[in-house]
This record gives sequence, structure tokens and C-alpha cells, in this order.
Amino acid sequence: MTHELQELFQKASAYQKQGIQNILATVVDLDGSSYRQPGVRMLISSNGELTGAISGGCVEKEVQRRAFSVFKSKKAAVITYDGRYRLGCEGLLYILLEPLVLSENMQHYFSSAIENRCPFKVSSYYQKKEHSSHSFGSLIHFTNKSIALNPNFSVSESGNLLCFHQKLQPIFKLLILGGEHDAIKLCQQAHLLGWEVTVVTNVKKEHKAGEFPGAKEVIANHPEGFVLHNIDVHTAVVIMNHNFSYDLRYLRRLLHATPMYIGMLGAAKRREKLFDALLELEPEMTEEFLEKIHTPAGIAIGAITPEEIALAIVAEILAIRRKKEVYSLKEITGQIHL
Repeated sequence: MTHELQELFQKASAYQKQGIQNILATVVDLDGSSYRQPGVRMLISSNGELTGAISGGCVEKEVQRRAFSVFKSKKAAVITYDGRYRLGCEGLLYILLEPLVLSENMQHYFSSAIENRCPFKVSSYYQKKEHSSHSFGSLIHFTNKSIALNPNFSVSESGNLLCFHQKLQPIFKLLILGGEHDAIKLCQQAHLLGWEVTVVTNVKKEHKAGEFPGAKEVIANHPEGFVLHNIDVHTAVVIMNHNFSYDLRYLRRLLHATPMYIGMLGAAKRREKLFDALLELEPEMTEEFLEKIHTPAGIAIGAITPEEIALAIVAEILAIRRKKEVYSLKEITGQIHL
């Protein structure tokens, strides 16, 4: 969610400089089921462009058409979209449309939160019926500051309105330790998901940032030299060196970090040898740390090619991140989003 909001703000900022007006559409409530859940957003611009999506592509044009009145009145509005007779989702969406103006102050606080990996909250005030009002709108709450997205919105006028609260975490980060062909494929897959990707390659092999499409940075370093301070619980690490010694050295280094997930290539037989060596060198190592290590990395989907292996790895990371047990969706008899 955070990376999607970042993309919308970047586009809105660029459009503002060109004198193009913007409206932020937010799904704030839902009766029944839908392709996406409340909290998803889309940018509607006065030049006719849409950025992002609030559904699978079937709702967006209708919402864009109905946003015309908000451009004209400058007043936020709540609209509904009933997909029960037009879509397969069988849900009634409540969508807040609000004029979006990003002040320099707002952009500063937002950029700082993204760069420093700080969580923040969004509160959107609305009514559960179609209506237009200056009292509708959203606030973003940073550590020491709350800023309205709609310049006409004041929380003091929100009265008895409903409020959709959403906490947004730092952009999920993937640290890839290795610079071979399979690392490139994993980098591409992660970038498609909106993850922030850093690649650490072998100091003996020169790599350029352009070799890893989507990577935020590519660093040449050795296991004892790479920085740990930006590895947090919203970070996954995948070790792809194809070198037993390097893998062992990286694992020892990661003992002092707190990633959510550590994945490593290699056969199950190699895993036992690696764990034995790690225990011998680090006798104080905890069971909790060992539980984070997934090797061979990935879920069992029959992956063979580098692209398929990358898919299996990102799927495993996502399942662990969302605390989901992996199984086919056809086994579900109720709602998908629980």
C-alpha cells in the first residue's frame, strides 16, 4: 500500500507543477466482497490520466466520469459503485473523491517518512451514502504532524462522520546478496511487487546498476562489510552467492540484524552442512534465528527456470509476510480477504 501511495504522490506532484488538477479516490468502505479492499487508492487528473487502480479495471472509468463534478465544485464527494449486478465481486463500494493538493510541507514530511522507514497513518472522513461536502477528506498523521490532503478539509468540521483509519508501514525491502543471473530475475519480480530492492554483489565482480532492472541500489561489498542498520522487520534477505563460504559468512553477519525472512539457495542436504558449521562457529545462536532461514528458498511449485525460482521465492516471502498458509484458492469456500 505504501509504495502505491508514493507513486500517486509522485505523479500528483509532477502534475501540480504543470498546473494539472488532481483528485484522490479512496475506497473507504465496502459491503460484500471486492477485488481490492478498503484503503486502495487511485489518482484522477484533469488531463484525463488515471494513475493506479481501485479494482481490476472495471470500476475506474466510471469513477473517473463521476469525478468531473468534484473538479468543478472543488468539494469532496462520496460515491457508490454497486458491482453486485455488473461484476463478479458482489460488493458495494463506497469511494471518497477529494481534491488533492500536495504542499511543500506535506511532501517534505512524506519523503522523510519514506526515507527513514517510518510508519504513518491515514484517516479518511466520509458518510456511507452518496453526498458532496467540504467536511469530507483525509489526514495523514506523521510522527509529529498531521496534514490534510484536501485543502478545503478541516477535521474540526467532521462532526459525526465515519472515519476509515489505515496504518501504513515502510515500503517492504528485499536485500539480495549475490549478483548472478538468478539474482537479476528475483530483482525484477520484486520490483513488480513494489518492493524496494538492494543488491549486494561480490567485490571481485564489477556490476552496474543497469544490470538489475528495478533495483534502488547495487553495492559491491564483502559479507563483513555490508551495512546492517537499514535491515528491519519489513525486510527480507535472499542469499544467492552459490558459494558455501560466502553463505556462511553472510549468515554470521545477519545474526546481528532483524529481517523478517532469510532465504538461501541450495539443496536440503547442503542446509544441514551449513547449519552444522554455523552452530560450531556461533554456539550462542538462537532457535528463533534458525527459524527465519528458509533453504532451499521458495514454495514447491515445480520451479525450474531462474524466472520460476524467483516467483517461488517471492511467493514464499509474501505468504510469510501476510502470515498465510499456502494452498490453492479453489479450496476456499468463504471470503478470500480475511
